Amino acid sequence: MKVWALAAMLVMLAACGGGGGGSSTTTTPTPTPVVTAAANTAVITVDAGPPALATGPNGFISDNLAFVSVTLCAPGGSNCQTIDHVQVDTGSVGLRIEQSVLNPSLLAALPTQGDASGAQVGECYQYVDGYAFGSVRDADFQIGGEKVAGMPLQVIGDTGAFSTVPSSCSSSGGANLNTVTALGANGVIGLGVTQTDCGAACTVAGGSGAAIYYDCPASGCGQVIAQAASTTAPFQQLPNPIAAMGVDNNGLIITLPAVSASGQASATGKIFFGIGTQSNNALGSATVLATTDETARDGSGLITATYMGQSLPDSFLDSGSNLYLFVDSTIPTCTGANFTGYYCPSAPIQISPTILAENGGAVSAAFQLNNAQTLLSLSNTSVLPGVGANPTAQNLMNAYPSSFDFGLPFFYGRSIYTAIEGRTAGGLAGPFFAY
Repeated sequence: MKVWALAAMLVMLAACGGGGGGSSTTTTPTPTPVVTAAANTAVITVDAGPPALATGPNGFISDNLAFVSVTLCAPGGSNCQTIDHVQVDTGSVGLRIEQSVLNPSLLAALPTQGDASGAQVGECYQYVDGYAFGSVRDADFQIGGEKVAGMPLQVIGDTGAFSTVPSSCSSSGGANLNTVTALGANGVIGLGVTQTDCGAACTVAGGSGAAIYYDCPASGCGQVIAQAASTTAPFQQLPNPIAAMGVDNNGLIITLPAVSASGQASATGKIFFGIGTQSNNALGSATVLATTDETARDGSGLITATYMGQSLPDSFLDSGSNLYLFVDSTIPTCTGANFTGYYCPSAPIQISPTILAENGGAVSAAFQLNNAQTLLSLSNTSVLPGVGANPTAQNLMNAYPSSFDFGLPFFYGRSIYTAIEGRTAGGLAGPFFAY
């Protein structure tokens, strides 16, 4: 998720972002569905979020956040828990679960990863609007019919040696995403374009990228350590859960329905694991979009968009962002005190960016921009199409000054493909996006 936090608590996640936020109206969300029809599929739902968000006098509901359910088990055992409302983020990599939502018996049974010195391993993961810090533990993982044995995950807000956040983690600024309310979800499943959450940057002592790995003796976490980048056992870095699967491990497709322009309470679609690996996940006639790889200055997964005659090479498609972020000074912004920076056209308008395709041509990425204040003020409405904001209004373009963020609203009514770097998908080498 490329995450940027705006005034009305809309959020997005990414190795460049983190998430949480929504409307002030409270409701009691229903659990994310788990039942799937095929082994390589899972249900994805955009709804009001986990019930914890709606509790208390300051309760709120999610806006444009997509969730799945995952199952964790103690390695090799039957001590298992299904966790709903785990946010799907194609802008980050790795599974992260809030400590507070894990059953104490399961948490105690998940072994903490150890390093060469015998100490426990902790991790900091940086999002655009905050950071997640906690232990690295191993669990047997399942989503839909896909399983990975002994997969590392991060337990956000873990206790003991992980109680104090290292200054090298918190000094980057932003919120500590160590609660369900701060994150806006029970966890995040990062299904981006890289195989692990840090890659080559963390394979040397003292190295770091979006992730930072720590030696964590009983006295606390401090020394930054090297972790190998592998998607098979023995794991060290957190893998992309799809890349760690035995089959269907080259990417994913997110399919969400078209939604009402006036918003709606929820929407349900599917995730297909793998691209071109089964009869239900063919690349077909989708247009492939060229992306950067790990050797690029700003890392993998960036595309070139063009808008108003300007080339924007740091753009991205990100299910973890809950709105469109782009600069257009000709569009009126909202006047409400809690809506600074949001676009509020008096009537819906057509926005017409294009994206550079793999073959050198341009593909339309047009969408309808709606009045954000009108939609965000609706009660019990979590699916909000065409919500956008100008990030310069709150100095949010520092990380990606030449970008157009196509957040979750861009996924409505489309099938969006994400192919993993270093894997062949549909006969083409990843990384790439397609739709």
